[in-house]
Parts: sequence; C-alpha cells; structure tokens
Amino acid sequence: MSKKIGSRAEDLWRAPFRGNNPINTAITIPGSKSATNRALILAALAKTPSTLRKPLHSRDSALMISGLKAIGCAITEEPNGDLQITPGKFFGPASVDVGNAGTVMRFLPPVAALANGLINFDGDARSYERPVGPVVRALEELGVTIEHGGKYSLPLTINGSGAIKGGTLEIDASASSQFISALLLIGPVTQTGVTIKDIGESLPSLPHIEMTIAMLKTFGAKIESKVNENGWREWRVEPGELAGQDLVIEPDLSNAAPFMAAAIICGGEVVISDWPKKTAQPGDQLRNIFTQMGAKIEFAGNDLKISGTGKIHGIDIDLHDVGELTPSIAAVAALADSPSSLRGIGHLRLHETDRLAALAAELNALGGDVDEEESALHISPALLHSGTFHTYDDHRLATAGAIIGLAIDGIDVENIATTQKTLPDFPGAWQQMLGSNG
Repeated sequence: MSKKIGSRAEDLWRAPFRGNNPINTAITIPGSKSATNRALILAALAKTPSTLRKPLHSRDSALMISGLKAIGCAITEEPNGDLQITPGKFFGPASVDVGNAGTVMRFLPPVAALANGLINFDGDARSYERPVGPVVRALEELGVTIEHGGKYSLPLTINGSGAIKGGTLEIDASASSQFISALLLIGPVTQTGVTIKDIGESLPSLPHIEMTIAMLKTFGAKIESKVNENGWREWRVEPGELAGQDLVIEPDLSNAAPFMAAAIICGGEVVISDWPKKTAQPGDQLRNIFTQMGAKIEFAGNDLKISGTGKIHGIDIDLHDVGELTPSIAAVAALADSPSSLRGIGHLRLHETDRLAALAAELNALGGDVDEEESALHISPALLHSGTFHTYDDHRLATAGAIIGLAIDGIDVENIATTQKTLPDFPGAWQQMLGSNG
C-alpha cells in the first residue's frame, strides 16, 4: 500500500454530515473517463477529424490530451467543453507525463510506438509501482525498441520507427484488463492487424474490454472475439483505416456510485440525468448491486431514480469484473445492518494504491470491523466514530470517505483534491447534492 500522506489541517476536508435527513435532488454526472480516454486514442489514430461532446475534463483526461499533443496530435477545446481532434503524424523527441493514470501509462506507449523518434514516459512515484510490463513485452515482441533498464516498468523510453507490423500476442492480463485494451486500440493501424490471446489465470474488469471493443467498432474497426480451443479468450483486430467520429461521451457511471450511495444512506431520492439504457460501462451494475443493499432503483424517462429509506443491507458479491466500484460499495457496507463479503478483488492491490489494505485500515481506524484477505474484504456491522479518513492519493478512497461522512459526524477526508483525477469538482457537486442543509 502506498504511504499515507500527511494529515495537516489544510489537507483535510470536513465531510458534510447528513444523518437521517433525507435527500431530494437531481444531478448530472460528468463524462466517462474510460470512454473519454479510449475515444481520444482512437480519434488520434483516425484518418479524419473527430468531435467529442460532453467529454470528461479531469486530471486523467488532461494527461491523455497532453500526451497525445506532445507526440503530434492537434486537440482543441471549444468554449462549451467539446474537444476537436485533428490527427497528425506522430513524432519525437517528446516527453509524456502519465501521472498515476492507468489508461495513460498503458494506452499511450503503443501509440507512441507508431511515432518516429524517442518518446519518454514518466509519472508520479506510484506509477513506478504499477504494472505495465505485459504491454512493454508485447510491443517488444512486435519489434518496437524500448529502453526500460530491464525493469519493464516506468520510467521508459520508446524509440518508434513510425509503424508497427502486427502479429499474434499472448498476454497475461491477470493484473489489469487495460493490457488487453491497450493493444486492441492500436490493432487497426498495424500493418497486418493483431491477434491477442489472454493466457492469465483470470481476467479482471471484462466490461472494460467490452467497452474498448464497442468504441473500436464505433470508429470503424473490424474485430472478432472468441474462446479458443485452449479455453483462452482471443481477439482479432483486422488492419484498416479508422474514421473520425462526432461522438457524445456517456456519463461516468462509476462516478455515480457515491451519489447513489447518498440516497441509500440518508433516505429520500437522487435522480441522475441521462443514464444510458444500454452500455458497456461496469458502473451500470450499480443498479443491481445497490438494489440488493436496500435501494429502490428505476428509470424515469432518460434518468435514473435512486430511492432509499436509510436502511442498508449487507451483500455477498463477486466484484471481479467491476472492481473499481469496490470503495463505494465497501463504504456503504460499513454502514449496513448485516455482514458483507466483497470477493474477487485481489487486482485492486495494484491500482492507485492497494485498495484492499487501504479500505481495511481506514474503516477499522474509525471503529469498523473489516477483515482483509488476499482477494476479499469481509465487513461486519460496527459502530463507527469520527476521525480522519486517509486517501493515499486515490480518488475512490476520497469519495468513500465522503460517503462515510454522510452518516458519521466528524469525518475529515485527507486530500479531497485527489478526486480531480476523474471528477472536476467533487466537493462542489457533493455540496450541491446536499443543498443548503448539507
């Protein structure tokens, strides 16, 4: 687990306490980080310009935009926030800051391999600990020259030749589905296409790969997937030109989790605008998960209405495919009237921080009863108390602290600004949801 950041008074945000005072509000969730960054990559690889409407503007998307611009793609922001992307020839020398963004550190190196020249990748200290080796090794198998000092981790430098031939790759994606997505995204612009075989023992966050495939098809790629004779998942992307798109980015359903949780914890209702009726986003599974935990959830036209009574039930669930939802679910579970077991989430130890260790440590420090296993958290009902909720520079830990603060008075969340990774102004949106009485 990453080191705790110091808890100076100026770093602390007093989470608004609501208790059993019901909420009645409507909110709009900003665009999906996963969709925005995938669309940015494909727009940069396309032959014609693209417009991305209602994209997410956050640290992760800003890092992706800066990285693409650094290697030769023209991206401009319109006054309304829409993005205009004009593809260009990629070239170095250039330097790319990945911050601590998984999509940037894994999706951009394959794109940089299409450039002529040296492209250096560096990032936050935590990025050095996060795995990128399977992507680096795959690129080397495709003939790309990469300097990494034998560590197969950041920092690294790609010496691109302007083209990638393509071929068949065997990838162990047990640590992150982003390894697969990173290589699928460049498949159409390789000379012979790519075939990717997942040889890992497990594949986390499969919905994110489905999102990648859907986005590829939107831009005109030809891609097929199957389970082969060895029982491995296999994808084939044919070479071909990608066409620029005029695309509206869906709201980020994973970022809806804390706002949905608020209705469950406090009672009342929260209406979330423009929830898609059909989507590949993992966050869509929140509808079923939170229903099991006591919420009433229904569509109201194009919106989603979440109603709660303040009564919360525990849940026993495998979150392997939707691990990013774990911090919010764990926070709600810590306030439930019966035990919860969140399983299949060992891969979260390799995210922005070791999320299992962090959640167990912070909830227990507030009086919680959380047992941590290698790939699971077991949460039993306990009387929580005030205190500081450390975030380890992890945006989803920060929103989990805010959720706890709704029910427990006196919760100080450290470094709430880390939520800027995927939410431009989480404290403002949280206060707006709660209204003047928040």
